[in-house]
Formats: sequence, C-alpha cells, structure tokens
Amino acid sequence: MQKNTPIADTTTWPAPAKLNLFLYITGRKDNGYHELQTLFQFIDRSDQLTITANESGNVTLSPAIEGVKTEDNLIWKAAQILKEHCNCPFGAQIHIEKVLPMGGGLGGGSSDAATTLVALNHLWQLNLNLDTLADLGLQLGADVPVFVRGFAAFAEGVGEKLQPAQPQEKWYLVIKPSVSIATVDVFTHPELTRNTPKRDLEALLRQPYGNDCEKIVRSVYPEVDKQLSWLLEYAPSRLTGTGACIFAEFNSENEANAILNRLPDNIAGFVAKGLNTSPLTETLESYKIKTNN
Repeated sequence: MQKNTPIADTTTWPAPAKLNLFLYITGRKDNGYHELQTLFQFIDRSDQLTITANESGNVTLSPAIEGVKTEDNLIWKAAQILKEHCNCPFGAQIHIEKVLPMGGGLGGGSSDAATTLVALNHLWQLNLNLDTLADLGLQLGADVPVFVRGFAAFAEGVGEKLQPAQPQEKWYLVIKPSVSIATVDVFTHPELTRNTPKRDLEALLRQPYGNDCEKIVRSVYPEVDKQLSWLLEYAPSRLTGTGACIFAEFNSENEANAILNRLPDNIAGFVAKGLNTSPLTETLESYKIKTNN
C-alpha cells in the first residue's frame, strides 16, 4: 500500500556488478531459453543511481546513453513496470553514473534495473516484498532477480531459481577486452554446449569452476582469447557470464594488484572484492533506518 507522498530526499544507490563463478548450460527449452546452473557473487564495483522521487508522474533519466533510447533503457522499463503494477502516480529524476561496461558479462543493465525497483519501491513507499520485486524484475531479464534479492546465489532454471550460497569472498582481477558481446549471439551459436549434466551444488563446489560459454566466446573474439590466455599464466581465470569480461581469482588484494600492475597499457582492468551480500541491500537498510527515525 503506497503512502500519499513519496520520500523526496535525493538518495544515491549502488548497482553492483556480479561474476558468474561458474556457468553450465544443461538444456534448452522449447521456447528457446536455456536452462543453466550458475553461481552468482557480487563484487564491490558499481554503477551509481542518484534518485529524486517526486509527484510529477514522469520518470526522467540523465545522462542519455549513446545508442540507447530512453524507452529501451532497463532503468526506465523497471520504473514503468513498478508504476503499472502498483498504479502509482509518482515520478522520479534518475541520474546514472555508468561504471560497468555494456556487454561485459558483469550484469550492469540487470543490476541497474534491480536497483531501480528496490530504490523506487522504498522512495514511493509501495511496500512490495522482495518476492514481488524479483518477479517484476524477471520480466526484464533472467539476472535481475539475483540483484533484487541481494545475496550470492546458486541459480538454476533460466536463472530465476535461486538458492543462497556462501562462496569464498576472494579478490578478483577483472579485465575488459575492448569488445561488447550480446548474450543472444552466444546463446544462439550452433556450437554452444547445451547438455552439461546437472549436478547438485555440493558436487559443483568441489570441482574446478568452468563456463560453457567460454569456448564459443574465445573462438569468435580473438581479443578475449588472447587476454584470457595471458591471465591464465598467473591464476585460475575464466569468462564471466557470456563475456566479454574475464577474471582471475586471488586470495589477497596485494596478489591481485601485483598482476594488475603487469597489464599492458592498452588493456583495461580493475581489482575488486567478492561480496556475498550486495551493497544495494546494505544501502536499503541504511535508508530504512533513516526514514524510520
């Protein structure tokens, strides 16, 4: 039940990246969607959404993202889905500071959508629970629910069946080759492995992690192949999601930074900490405390 007025404070919300610590394609449904098993973990690198709720009824975004119409932006779509579901008359100004690369496999667009749902649910005082928000998010993409729920998770189905998980919170060196990869191009590739046997989480955690999309991406994008080959010389490394970002795991920040410092000047990379609780969850809790006080 929404209140009569929105919370009008200007607030800033993180939209964190995720890594797929492993990703296996276990089947393909009749509708073309793929069944998978994957382990999601957040990292401490985020887009930032600064939101001012208002009573205008309009949702505005700034700055414009080159090549993306406002009505195609997942942030705008998320706001509209929420407004329609609740018959909400309120609006908002949303400013995005885009840090996460598009087409990088870090979940930036899905995370932006999830943050919009969580933030506006709070600011518009709609009081929807996380189950409802996750269901709304699933309309926007299979990865949105994990960002809404805010915990590291083992995912099955098309990514919507989530089981909380506690993988080690390692340090990661993430490299972004200068290519953008559309998920649909990977999932429609005729040579994609689609029959990896399903296994329970305990069995999957005991074996080396892998990514069934990696072989396709490396064959189609030589730059990804070259940089992953380089990274593998230093630490266990693989593709996240459907790419293009690759990552290596380390036990300490110093180890990760030591390899970051060896990167050629023309290669973009950063070091991040694995997180089993999303920064978005922590931000929401802090704003709830402020509101209640």
